[in-house]
Amino acid sequence: MDAVRVRNDFLLVLVVITALCFDFTNGFHDTGNAMATSIATRALSPRIAVALSGVLNLVGAFLSLSVAATIASGLVDTKLVTLSVVAAGLAGGIIWNLLTWFFGIPSSSSHALIGGVIGSTIAAAGGHAIQWKDLVSKVVIPAGLSPIIAALVAATGTWLLYRISRSLSEGARSHGFRIGQIGSASMVSLAHGTNDAQKTMGVITLALIVNGTVPADSKAPFWVILSCGLAISLGTYLGGWRVIRTLGKGLVEIESPQGMAAESASAAVILLSSSFGYSLSTTHVATGSIIGTGLGKKGAEVRWNVAGRMATAWVFTLPAAALVGAGAEALAHVIRGSTGVIVDLIILAAVAATIYLRSRKSKVDHNNVNDEWTGGTAPAEPEPAAAA
Repeated sequence: MDAVRVRNDFLLVLVVITALCFDFTNGFHDTGNAMATSIATRALSPRIAVALSGVLNLVGAFLSLSVAATIASGLVDTKLVTLSVVAAGLAGGIIWNLLTWFFGIPSSSSHALIGGVIGSTIAAAGGHAIQWKDLVSKVVIPAGLSPIIAALVAATGTWLLYRISRSLSEGARSHGFRIGQIGSASMVSLAHGTNDAQKTMGVITLALIVNGTVPADSKAPFWVILSCGLAISLGTYLGGWRVIRTLGKGLVEIESPQGMAAESASAAVILLSSSFGYSLSTTHVATGSIIGTGLGKKGAEVRWNVAGRMATAWVFTLPAAALVGAGAEALAHVIRGSTGVIVDLIILAAVAATIYLRSRKSKVDHNNVNDEWTGGTAPAEPEPAAAA
């Protein structure tokens, strides 16, 4: 049975704003995917890196709409979805993004969003509303294969770069590859915009379809593309320093040839997947690439305990976000109407504010993001000077 469709433009506006808030968190959560290695090798200063990434994310948002189409109508039966379901799904994605950002874990914003929407849809309409075959083929399988493929490409590239440059002095090699990193990191940022900004475009387009604002087979309108591009770009510019630190300093001690190899591998895998409409996790790709550079360089150390913590978060991303999305939809259903969605969004804002305020007690920013890795997200506090 199809969901009862009652046009509600006020609720639509709330959903669009919430979706753009998710896009913003996606930006600062995923900045490290493009720029962590360039910041770690000092190819770019932290502030310039996030500014460049923000601009290129905006440009990338206009290059393709294949992923947006997958999110808008490729995973759930749009006839069984309501605006309340979309809002609840976004709540699941935002809360998981903020929690993993707080702990400095590079988890997938894409899977958080998809998990939230799937959970809220199941709570509202049951499991038959999910297109399980497409979910497995376009989300689950790429999630498992992408970090492995990226690691293999990056490991091969790292070995080749060190092999080709073995006659150069350490200084000349580092200088040359740092320049190359500017280009490779820019490509990852561009690729991130083509993939991740589209996911929010797809959710907003889904909301427009559900509300009857646009036909069921519509593509994302221009204003949706522009607003999503600006939101993810702004989030990227603010810099998710906690995640940048984990990727740049926590996994592998990266040199400039490794950084260029990791970024080139990430860009190639992300752009290829975007062209096929796969809702790929750029975080999985970037992490796999960085681990690959550790495997491809003789004598490099991969911190497998950090990698294991990330992998654990990846496994729980879809189900955890789905549980939050389902809980939010159940609460909205009990309260009913627009009031239920408003209550959900008030709770979401309160949780977000709490996480942010907690993060200020262990601050990570552009000043300390490159400090020596001591095992935790926040750098160790400097010891007070001894009294004379």
